[in-house]
Order: sequence, then structure tokens, then C-alpha cells
Amino acid sequence: MTMRRPVGPMLLALLVALVLDSWPGRAQTAPAPADAAPAPAAVSPPAAGPTPLKLGVLVDRTGPYAAVGGEGSLAAARMAVADHGGTAGGRPIVLVEADDQNDLASADATLTHWFDQDGVEAVVGLGSSALALAAQELARPRDKTLLIVGAADSDLSGKACSATSTEWAEDTYALAHGTTDAVVQSGGDSWFFLTVDYAFGQAMERDAVEVVRDRGALMLGQVRHPLGIGDFSSYLAQAKASAARVVALADAGSDVVAAIRQARQPGVLSPTQALAAYLVYITDIDAIGLAAAERLYVTEGFYWDQNDAARAFAKRFNAELHRMPTKQQAGIYAATTHYLKAVDAAGTTEAKAVNAKMRALPVDFFGRAGSIRPDGRVLYDLTLYQVKSPQQSHYAWDYYQKVRDIPAAAAFRPMSEGHCTLVQ
Repeated sequence: MTMRRPVGPMLLALLVALVLDSWPGRAQTAPAPADAAPAPAAVSPPAAGPTPLKLGVLVDRTGPYAAVGGEGSLAAARMAVADHGGTAGGRPIVLVEADDQNDLASADATLTHWFDQDGVEAVVGLGSSALALAAQELARPRDKTLLIVGAADSDLSGKACSATSTEWAEDTYALAHGTTDAVVQSGGDSWFFLTVDYAFGQAMERDAVEVVRDRGALMLGQVRHPLGIGDFSSYLAQAKASAARVVALADAGSDVVAAIRQARQPGVLSPTQALAAYLVYITDIDAIGLAAAERLYVTEGFYWDQNDAARAFAKRFNAELHRMPTKQQAGIYAATTHYLKAVDAAGTTEAKAVNAKMRALPVDFFGRAGSIRPDGRVLYDLTLYQVKSPQQSHYAWDYYQKVRDIPAAAAFRPMSEGHCTLVQ
């Protein structure tokens, strides 16, 4: 009997492998061709881009100051961003827009949400003095930048000054001195004030009355009215009864338009009484008409026809909005442009660093050289104009006749008199 040798383990494993490789339905793996590319590596998700720089535009879009700010301010901000290339500090710029509704509670809620939740780093606009003063208190502890354009209370760069805000509009001090001086010199020796009853009007009246008294003219009375009333008949009756040679309008927007229109009606004021309006915009003159606004004195830091730089900006603005820009809308463009330049120069959006750089850089105010003082007051030359008669106007929006230039050093309050804690 012949004994069979048992199959060794290695031989058994080889036999099993051969059987499995030939089993029907067994998937066969083809050898890779010699020139096959290696399998691609796992692709990582693209790296996130730079965080957008959010710039808020907060202006009156529906109320009494909508014509001087409103949609034109938004357009001016968009123009500034586009002209700057859409980025600053290596970050894309995003505009966030809102209506301030001329309401402190609404504006406070908007700014708080922007600062605390939306990551807005700077705000431009703030056409109301009361809103701007409140905004400074919100922005200061949060290290946010405010570009205050429109609000004219001189306290914004005075006792309420902030290291992270700048005041771009002609303030109550500059407007009061420029206009009041001219009217007193023209024979305005007695005054009655019709004043809107909030921070701007009160500050304007305060600054103007100081000039009236310093120049030896008489202060015969004043009356205050709420914002946006429309009917000025009772207030103008008091002005007429005062017999003051000058009835001064310390208000703005739709209020000043309504007051001038009503004051020009026959018999409302005495023939010997003249009107002086402190804060008047070119859109106000357009709404009133030259026949009613003729001979009004206005003080402006920007007039669309003042020079080639202003005309170039105005032409672009007019092509989009079919009207000429107000000085507030032009200020939005200038302030936004200067802020974005400072972000590039500082290499950061940290408010104190950017505002320090803003104060160090020269300001281009539509062909007029400007600067920013340590208290945040933006300085540039002003011009006193008188509104033309219909016969003197030769083309669309040709409304102002130049009286004289007012150098910045003479127009704006000396820093030593402002009581700003930053410079004491």
C-alpha cells in the first residue's frame, strides 16, 4: 500500500489562490498602463477671501432732508468706492445702507446692530446733529469710525469731539460767521430768529447771535418751531411784529424751503425786512425758484460750478441722478474717498489708527486743498454766494453769484476755543 504525502501549508495556499483567480464572475484587475497618470490627490476647499470692509451709509432717505442727502448720498458713496477700485487695505468694500428716519431711537438701533452684529467698521452720513452727537457716544467705546457729513453742530468737533470721528460739513460757527458778517455789513442792524427746535437749530442760533452782538447789531427776538411743520404763518407773523430788519432762518431742508416760500408771499413780511438763511442747499434753491430765492446769501464749501474738479464730479452725478449734487452729497464722496485712502495708508481699519492717518493726509476737497485738525474738524475754504435773479441765470442750475472767498482759517472756529478734550 502506497502512502500519499500530505500537502504542505505553502502548497495549499498556492492552490487556493489559483482556484479563486479562475472562479467565474471574479473581478479581474487590469494592469495599469506604463504611462498612466497618478491618481489625483484629494482637493482642499479654496481658502476664504479677505473679510469685506463694511462701510455704513446712514442718511435721511424719506424725511425733510431726503433731497439734500437721501439717494444722492448713496450714489456719491458708491461713486467713491468705485473710483477707489472697490477695495481698501486689500479687502473688498461693501456698502450697507439705511434710512435714519430722523429718529434717535431708530438710528441708535441701526448703529448698534451694525456695530455689534454686522461688523460695520465705519459710518458716513449722519445728516442730523442730534443723531450725530448720539452716534459719537455709540462709536467711541466700540472703536468705530464716523465720517459726519451734513450735521452742522460745531460741538461735534468741540466739547463732544472724538478721536474716531471727523466733521466734514460747514458747521454752525462757520455758517453763522460767514453769512451774518455779510448781512450786518449790508445794513442788517436788527435781527429776529426763526429756529428749528433741535440740536442743529439751537447751535446755529447760538453761534449767529454771538456774531450779531459782537458786530453791534440788535437781537429783537426768536421763536422755535418743531421739525417738518410745513406751516410757518404764525411764526412769520411774530417775525413781522418784531420789526427786525433781518429775519434769520436757522433751519434746513424742507423747513427752510417752506419758510422762504411763505415769507415771500405778499404782506407776510414788511417790505423793509430781509431774509437770511444759514443752511441752504442748491436743491432748496431749485425747489424755491430763483424768483423767490433771489438775493439770498448762502455760504458753501462746495458748489457744482465752482471749478473744473467740481464740474467733473457734478457731470457724472447728474448723468445718474439728473440733478446737481448738494454740498452734503459732495461731502459724502470726499469723506469716503479720504477714509479709503487712509485705510490703505494705515494698513488697518482699526479706528484710532485710521483716524490718525486721516488727520495726517492732505484732503482733496474738489480742487480745494484741505486738512483735518486733531479735534476732527475738516478745514477747507468757503465761499459766500448770493442767489442770482432769473435774468442772471444763463443755464441749468446756474444759481449762485460769487461774493467773496472765506479762507478756512477765518471760516472755522479756532481749535483753542472749541473745548475739545483731545487738544487741551
